[in-house]
Amino acid sequence: MPAHSATAIERPASGDRKHVSRRRFLGYLVAAPTLVVAAEIGRQAWFPGVPQANAAAIPSPPLPAELYDLLDALRDSMRPTANLIRIEVNRDGTVSFAMPRADNGQGIITSTQMIIAEEMNLDPDQVVVTLADARPELVFNQLTAGSSTTFSTYTPIRVAAALAQKRLLDAAANELRQDVNVLRSRQGLITGNNGEELPFGELTEMASSAVNEAVDVVLKDREEFTVIGTPRTKSDARAMVTGTKRFATDLQIPDALPTVICRGPNLNSAPRGANNIDEVRTMPGVTDVVEMSTGVAVRAKTFGQAVDGVNALDVTWDGGTVEGENDRSVLEKVRAGELPLAVPQVPGETLEGDFVFYFRSNSSLETNSAIADVRGDTAEIWGPAKNPIAAQAEIAKKLGIPQSAVTFHVIEGGGSFGRKLFFDAAEEAAEVSQLMGKPVKLMWTRADDSRQGRMHPMSTCRVRAQVSGDAVSSFEIRHTSVATEGNPGLGEAITAAAQKAPGGNYTVSQALYVLTQTNPYNVGVATSLLNEVDMRFNTSSMRNIYSPDTSTARELMVDQIANRMGKDPYEFRSAYTKLTRWKDVVDRAAEEADWGKSMPEGTAQGIAMHVEYKGVACAVVELDCRPETVNRKIRQARTGPRVTKVTYVVDGGLIINPRGYEAQMMGGINDGIAMTLTSGMHLEDGHFIEASWDNYFYTRQWNTPPEMKIILIENSEAPEPGGAGEFGVAATCGAIACAYVRATGKVPTEFPILHNEPLPFDPYPTIPPVPPSPTDGLALAR
Repeated sequence: MPAHSATAIERPASGDRKHVSRRRFLGYLVAAPTLVVAAEIGRQAWFPGVPQANAAAIPSPPLPAELYDLLDALRDSMRPTANLIRIEVNRDGTVSFAMPRADNGQGIITSTQMIIAEEMNLDPDQVVVTLADARPELVFNQLTAGSSTTFSTYTPIRVAAALAQKRLLDAAANELRQDVNVLRSRQGLITGNNGEELPFGELTEMASSAVNEAVDVVLKDREEFTVIGTPRTKSDARAMVTGTKRFATDLQIPDALPTVICRGPNLNSAPRGANNIDEVRTMPGVTDVVEMSTGVAVRAKTFGQAVDGVNALDVTWDGGTVEGENDRSVLEKVRAGELPLAVPQVPGETLEGDFVFYFRSNSSLETNSAIADVRGDTAEIWGPAKNPIAAQAEIAKKLGIPQSAVTFHVIEGGGSFGRKLFFDAAEEAAEVSQLMGKPVKLMWTRADDSRQGRMHPMSTCRVRAQVSGDAVSSFEIRHTSVATEGNPGLGEAITAAAQKAPGGNYTVSQALYVLTQTNPYNVGVATSLLNEVDMRFNTSSMRNIYSPDTSTARELMVDQIANRMGKDPYEFRSAYTKLTRWKDVVDRAAEEADWGKSMPEGTAQGIAMHVEYKGVACAVVELDCRPETVNRKIRQARTGPRVTKVTYVVDGGLIINPRGYEAQMMGGINDGIAMTLTSGMHLEDGHFIEASWDNYFYTRQWNTPPEMKIILIENSEAPEPGGAGEFGVAATCGAIACAYVRATGKVPTEFPILHNEPLPFDPYPTIPPVPPSPTDGLALAR
């Protein structure tokens, strides 16, 4: 049952950063029979660090993202509805919070439990965090994107929790007839001066309010934290490893039977007619077969029977959106859209780099799936969604019913990093359910995910730097890309529609680029511009969006500059980094990695840094490019250079859960290895040839580093948490590329580096049968 709600508005305050958390906030009691609180967001000043003095360097003015970045924009967009986020204290003594965000494995349920527990002096296990259904009244405040969840929700959740704690203490003081200042709260019990105890559950009605009421609260000092900053295992860890965690296709919704879609041979092929639907309807277990917008759907008693039906279909298809295209033809179109390098050149030496980044898959561990039950003028949807308000609106439009008639239940997902910003499975499930008049449990196959799903777009990145003596006078980046589809906007119907308007997607892409891209070095006139072309592909803001590519190009050029100046790559970065806070991380990484140590021929260290998400990261990798490593044969696997060690130092601001943060960095490191070395999608004659993780070479056990050393800066100057989910990728990509140059003497210009090597597999057919499930991985390694 509800307990009470609080909303927070930060009040002006003076004083040093150490005491910033003691500022007063305004919370709100919400009229309810038990205690319910809500909190408006407060704004804290960020402390990026002081400029570093370097006589040789020509200072670079900050790029826009160094002053106001994507995290700021996303948090500001949620301010108007922050007071609608509520914490409830229940009669059983637990505390509940329906989080308007999506947890797809990144651990925000656990970190949110910790934030609430900290402010209310609870054990995190006493806090129940669930995922909220789509709530259109939240407008921009239900979008999970840009590693912004904790940054955006940290203060309002704390204010609501602090207000709940205050009301419970006040109620206990009245009940025990003691001064509130002598009471102590711990693990759901309030203890009086004489040892009397009152559990939260007995106080929730007394602490409630009959009317909405504004209340001042003061948050805990950072020095008082006992939960925040302590390592904690994810609350769902046991369920995940024992198989009891329920994802969308695990849900038992009455009459929702397994459903699979037969899809065309080319990207976005549409059906022109199914020639044997009546025959397939008579197959064992099959209940329904219908032609729909993206293919032909088969519903059956089991997924195996649905797949058999798909494999038996004979369908006529159109050519799709990229018929006849391949990697090289698309690259030509990207090249045609490249913007000129425009900074006037001064006396000195000009260095240039030109890099190509091929398509990479954004399929997640949990294949795309959703459940839909469309009955008459109502619809109920279950699925993982990082954009449920926009999903609800689009589904309502497709079905021809009011948005209020669609209920969207957000389910915990098995991976995302951009993929579940899109809700194509939910839209398809709703369409099929309406056509069949029955509930469906829709699952994409792995081939669907690879060939028709979302991906990181192909791009080029051109870099030009002007070196004058011991200084860099200019540093230009021109990033050109197949369009990164950001739709649906900021998570609600208005911006989703605006993004679909002519030029709308490009406007959003420009905003994302400007608000994420920085240059952390003093390199004189620094520019970074984006142009995007070609909207025919299914792309997404895959993990870290533009930064893995731009960071790789930038860091490779930094190494070339250092070499031309006769400087060590680390020493150049340490000397030319803009801010002391950033330099400290670079220095720590070099120290922890034993930078410059002797290594065998064909192996090398590489170093790279990246600034984003209100933090700074520096990676040092050790890469083995020796022939016996590169040429090692593993059947049906792509071999090549191996990263043998990663030292990753990150100052990410206040860390809520160090164990969870470390895990995020490890995941990002493995993404970086894949993006840089092995995991590219190959476009041939209008379709991608990869159709399974058997032949899409994400980082495998054989090439993940045996040693990872993750170091989190504990005494960060930043007063709040920054972003974590994507922060392990870009610096890793840059460090691997730089290590490759030092190990082989060759500057790579195409990524992943192994993309154009001969394929170690025979591509699956482009029409059914659907490829089988991945083969036993142990057998492949033998």
